[in-house]
Amino acid sequence: MSSSDLVSMFSTTAGLLGFHNFTSIPFVLCAIIPIKTYSNTEADKSKILKENTNKSGIYMFQNSKNGKRYIGSAENLKRRFNEYFNINYLLRNQSMAICCALIKHEYPNFSLTIIEYCSPDKLLIREKHYWDIFNPEYNIAKEPGAPMSGRKHSEESKTKISDAMTGKTLTDETKTKISDALTGENHPMFGKNHTEETKKIMSDTKKGEKNPMYGKNHTEETKTIMSEANKGRPRPEGAGSPFQQIEVTDIKNNTTTSYNSISEAAKALNINICRISDYFSRNQQKPYKGQYTFKKL
Repeated sequence: MSSSDLVSMFSTTAGLLGFHNFTSIPFVLCAIIPIKTYSNTEADKSKILKENTNKSGIYMFQNSKNGKRYIGSAENLKRRFNEYFNINYLLRNQSMAICCALIKHEYPNFSLTIIEYCSPDKLLIREKHYWDIFNPEYNIAKEPGAPMSGRKHSEESKTKISDAMTGKTLTDETKTKISDALTGENHPMFGKNHTEETKKIMSDTKKGEKNPMYGKNHTEETKTIMSEANKGRPRPEGAGSPFQQIEVTDIKNNTTTSYNSISEAAKALNINICRISDYFSRNQQKPYKGQYTFKKL
């Protein structure tokens, strides 16, 4: 083999591994010849799973948009790759920068390289070896195999995760996949009901200063957007409209007052507007809180 052939081979190998400036490649990289490389993980999905059945080894994802890498290892590569191809797995593991990146940039923009096949007992040693060479940007832990349990992400790690999800609008196809992954039987609460204790906890977390809108007001732009989003949406039968004139009778104080709208009455009585709307939609006859009855005018 001529010297020009060697240069060509090493340049090609370096390109597959993400090094595009041959003169800057450490000498040790010349010995790294990938076992397999798949340029498009979505298009090559069936091939990836078929060719890595019953194999253990070291793999590397690389983002074709920004060049960032993730290096991992697995005793069962097919099972590991099946996890990455499962949108539910990605959604459940968004503490991992690679999962966020796969959601954000999508599978066609990632290549997958099998760097090395090795026995399970050598996985972590070999993975660390390649970490030291490539310094993969999507790897957050300091050591291969280090779990997150009982630990907190460093500010650097949080930045990596944030960067992996920032500035990207998901395609309609990806939105559909995420929606389908959380619909019907796939939803974690399918067939279940929150206990009264859980409902109270959820309610308490949004009361007073804990409410994200506490002390804030929607901008006029936001109000317009909300109004437009609700136009044409059917209201509950019997609920009336926000501008429905109503009459309120206070049976405790024996007074009757007319209001121009449900919202006006709600403000005057310090009652949530939904409570009055519910009173009408349910055709309620019993006085609200044992004091007020409502009648449309």
